[in-house]
Amino acid sequence: MYQAKTRNIEITVKPVYLEDQSSPEESHYVWAYQVKIENQGGEKVQLLNRYWRIVDSLGRVQEVRGAGVVGEQPVLEPGESFEYTSGTPLPTSSGIMGGTYEMEGPGGERFAVTIPTFSLDTPDATAKKLH
Repeated sequence: MYQAKTRNIEITVKPVYLEDQSSPEESHYVWAYQVKIENQGGEKVQLLNRYWRIVDSLGRVQEVRGAGVVGEQPVLEPGESFEYTSGTPLPTSSGIMGGTYEMEGPGGERFAVTIPTFSLDTPDATAKKLH
């Protein structure tokens, strides 16, 4: 698991390689990632936008921007959390991704919350790194 905390907003990410949806012989590798967004502060916040930077093992960068996450712009009261699962394909057997969420606090103040950079590895890629 990977974690980052910005202004009392804690983001936890757990990536999982989806072997059943991947086709290594066709250079198609798929991961799911579970995200938990937890408001540990004392004020209500809303997630407005997301920004992801995905880099494959050849250094190719893909940037993804958009409103909300999984079609929602969740509002988190103090102590509340929001969890979702999404996924990403890569043309290589490993990569990394990370980014930011744009949040809005009381009074309309907007601020960026760091999504921890996490590793996307197939079981093969992980084994190769260890040897």
